[in-house]
Amino acid sequence: MKSFLVIGVGRFGRHLCKKLYELGYDVMAIDRNEDCIEPVLPYTLNSMIGDSTKSEFIKSIGVSNFDTCFVAIGDDFQTSLETTSLLSECGAKYVVARASRDTQAKFLLRNGADEVVYPERQLAEWSAIRYSSNNISNYIELPGENSIFECKVPKSWEEKTVLELDIRKKYKVNIMGIKKGDNWYMTITPQTKFEKDQDIMVYGANKYLEKFLHFDSSNFTTEEEAKDND
Repeated sequence: MKSFLVIGVGRFGRHLCKKLYELGYDVMAIDRNEDCIEPVLPYTLNSMIGDSTKSEFIKSIGVSNFDTCFVAIGDDFQTSLETTSLLSECGAKYVVARASRDTQAKFLLRNGADEVVYPERQLAEWSAIRYSSNNISNYIELPGENSIFECKVPKSWEEKTVLELDIRKKYKVNIMGIKKGDNWYMTITPQTKFEKDQDIMVYGANKYLEKFLHFDSSNFTTEEEAKDND
């Protein structure tokens, strides 16, 4: 079972602990504020009050025993930077640090962070994309400028198969699954037929997904359909 260390349990850190706990992982939380520690006690295997900028304290935790260490400190960048650096020096396997600006991310990556996350920015981007179309139900951004979208089947696809539509060639995206009722079916073959009002899971590079989904349009049309309407 994977184990995680979360340093800084404000709102972001607290939600992180809770979700990791719900997924069945071991979580340890650290914060210098006792009032922040108390709400996460039900979601952690162990919690400590301490100063993460102190070398002796970080060494005493045994950070190399955790699969991932999260630096979730959001209100004090200097503390976040020092904590990130100490984790790296003390042998942390993988350090994920929180940032709110690109400048912060550069410093964090130069001082021990393996990865940087932007909670506010990522949520804002997700919300903008999710609610800019009446047809997008869900959205997951992946590394390398790729994403997964859940959306409605385009009208022109109804009663047609994957083979007939030649989806990969025409649209440069992949269909990962089809939702029927409350269940997802992930085995897609050339003979898979699309039906009216189905949800589909689409994977691809962002530049092709943007053309495919037409984020700026309230009417869901694919790139091919848009050409036909010109």
